[in-house]
Amino acid sequence: AVVSTQSTGAHWVHEIPNGVHQYFLKVVPTMYRDVKGNLVNSNQYSVTEHFKQTDFARLDFNPGVFFIYDFSPIKVTYEERHIPFLHFLTNICAVVGGIFTIAGIVDSFVYHGQKAMKKKKMDIGKYR
Repeated sequence: AVVSTQSTGAHWVHEIPNGVHQYFLKVVPTMYRDVKGNLVNSNQYSVTEHFKQTDFARLDFNPGVFFIYDFSPIKVTYEERHIPFLHFLTNICAVVGGIFTIAGIVDSFVYHGQKAMKKKKMDIGKYR
């Protein structure tokens, strides 16, 4: 079986002749609102496909293509907002403070490590 789509240019070739193709489609209603207040209603979707080969000897299993839709009862809303300048400035200060803290910790490890190495070297020299 050969399946082609004109819009996306996708092309599938299926070598096994008999089977059940199942496509599970999950659809979530979505609303996008930008900073200016413009509203766009849309949907997000995901597709999972499953194929199971069938034998003609089994009468309880018919070959075919099945589409199973799952519509979400919950709407997702994306809203674009600008953060206030003071909030942005607070975040910058937090990042700079974190960098200084990490630099202080690394400096402390280097200093105390070097001090311990010098002490160890002096202790080794005393016993010779």
